[in-house]
Amino acid sequence: MNNIEQKVADCLLQIKAVQLRPNDPFTWASGWKSPIYCDNRKTLSYPSIRSAIADYMVEEINEYFKNVDVIAGVATGAIAIGMLVADRLGKPFIYIRPKPKDHGTGSQIEGEFKRGDNVVIVEDLISTGMSSLAAAAAVSAAGCIVSGMVAIFSYNFPQARRAFENANLELHTLSNYDALLEEALSQNYIRQEDLEVLKEWRYRPSTWGQTQ
Repeated sequence: MNNIEQKVADCLLQIKAVQLRPNDPFTWASGWKSPIYCDNRKTLSYPSIRSAIADYMVEEINEYFKNVDVIAGVATGAIAIGMLVADRLGKPFIYIRPKPKDHGTGSQIEGEFKRGDNVVIVEDLISTGMSSLAAAAAVSAAGCIVSGMVAIFSYNFPQARRAFENANLELHTLSNYDALLEEALSQNYIRQEDLEVLKEWRYRPSTWGQTQ
């Protein structure tokens, strides 16, 4: 686990942006039963944490994406953090809706950009990856070049990794499920015997709750 993964995992646990309940699972909007719930919007309420996350994202972008014209945030969870990143980089900012508006201009992408721009997309959370990849597809369809994506946290689902690989889209995350479990164990947030349950869920999230 690298230093940034550890620090971000610690921050998310501190402010309960991530909660782990292996014996009292959450129910996601999809209906999945889950021992983890992640709400990275909470980071926005903590100035030092949101600032650190924005700084880490800038570091990732400067290291991996050299020619960036525009920063894009995925609505709604990544608009605020994306704007902070764009401000630090001195780059234009746009945001991507889940679907085009059904009124006015019918835009799916809000803000100024031009065809051929190199765009880095900012996300708050990667689960299955489908909504994130749909956002990237919208940017590509508008004539821009999607250089890659930077996210705060990923559950590291195998299907998400395959989806990004199949889409040939470079993804970098500040922290992830494995780093979170390691940090949670070191802080006695979870017990050693909880680890197997938590690891098992990651590999079969859609059916996990059916046998709990």
